[in-house]
Amino acid sequence: MISSQKIAVIGAGIVGITTAYELASDGHQVTVLERRGAAAEEASFANAGVIAPGYVTPWAAPGMPWKVFKHLLSRHAPVKLGLHLGGHHLPWVWRWLRASNAVAYAANRSAMQQLARYSKERLHHVTANAQLEYDRSQGYMVLLRAESDRKLIAPSLQVLKDSGVAFKELDAAGARQVEPALNPDTQFHSAIHLPDDEAGNCRQFVLLLKNELVQRGATVEFGKTVSKIGTASSPTVASSSGALSAGGSGPGVQLHLKGESVPRHFDAVVVCAGLESAALLKPLLQPLGLRLPMAAVYGYSVSANIKEPLNAPRSAVMDERYKVAISRLGQRVRVAGSAELGGHPSRINPSAVQTLYKVLHDWFPGAAVHSSGVQVWKGARPMLPDGPPVIGASGVPDVWLNTGHGSSGWALSCGSARSLADLLGGRQPALDLTGFSIARFA
Repeated sequence: MISSQKIAVIGAGIVGITTAYELASDGHQVTVLERRGAAAEEASFANAGVIAPGYVTPWAAPGMPWKVFKHLLSRHAPVKLGLHLGGHHLPWVWRWLRASNAVAYAANRSAMQQLARYSKERLHHVTANAQLEYDRSQGYMVLLRAESDRKLIAPSLQVLKDSGVAFKELDAAGARQVEPALNPDTQFHSAIHLPDDEAGNCRQFVLLLKNELVQRGATVEFGKTVSKIGTASSPTVASSSGALSAGGSGPGVQLHLKGESVPRHFDAVVVCAGLESAALLKPLLQPLGLRLPMAAVYGYSVSANIKEPLNAPRSAVMDERYKVAISRLGQRVRVAGSAELGGHPSRINPSAVQTLYKVLHDWFPGAAVHSSGVQVWKGARPMLPDGPPVIGASGVPDVWLNTGHGSSGWALSCGSARSLADLLGGRQPALDLTGFSIARFA
């Protein structure tokens, strides 16, 4: 087992902070470097907050390319193409198309859902161990507007059964008993209720865990942009199984930071930088014949104060047709959804926001205060084309990866963090991480 090390974690989102927490809990000397002025300022800022392991699935699925094409013709489409979609997206799209087959989808879905279940256990462990109190609610319900929606999700229900996930199929009357505030004027077919799933405020959790991390002796530095990762070690190659080893214990890593003339030295570095990970790692991965084919898939959310608690959801619901989630987060309600490829971080797509308002009005018309305190957010999800994130060795000694979680960062973070800490510490992780190796992008 590797002894205590001086480790840098790049990124202070949900993945970076949970990774730093697990490493610090193992006795390592941890420094978190974040380019923003606070933690959870990007993809972790205002996501839907849903923790539903059975619904964590790859975007690359059989029939998905055709579904995306059909969605483009719909006003309230859950998938959109931005004006900035260009030729540089084509390699990602090509890999996504190749991964959208039944065999790859089944393997990737299984890997992601196993990690999500483990991550949920770790979330509860960390929450209890650190005594964190954040806005959360129990239960998750998928609303099906018509019989056609029920038929479309039938294969997913079989997966839930096979995985032992607790759920109940409800008619409209039964769904209204679980969520009494559902709009009586909105007619729908049925619902799927998952009582063991939940919703929680991801950013609030990150900020609280960051404070706990500092109390445990770790250092968290904001406004620190890593411009280069330098290492004198020789890279390793993929094993016969396709996995990458850590390459032994090298002489450590140099991190070059903008505005600092002298590089910082660490025994190891873990890259949890989300969308910035690809550019940062490119000079290291290219000599190995590896790449990190990451693309920004933007999501939207609208958060508002609850107007009348009796008119708001008790927990979280998902409109299956529009792929929009409505979550109860303390005294606020959040409606989140959309998947926009080729967008621009500063350009809000009006139709995406209109869809969120439409779905909120359809189901909970009197839930939110719209006159003041409304927060409209757009965030870039760091998406890999086949679905699973990259967790483990990079092929360069002392450089580790925990990135590319896409829209499932909140659902996968705690399990990813513990798995990475186990690997770095020389222990066998609780899960088989073969499907999360960067070697698959050779």
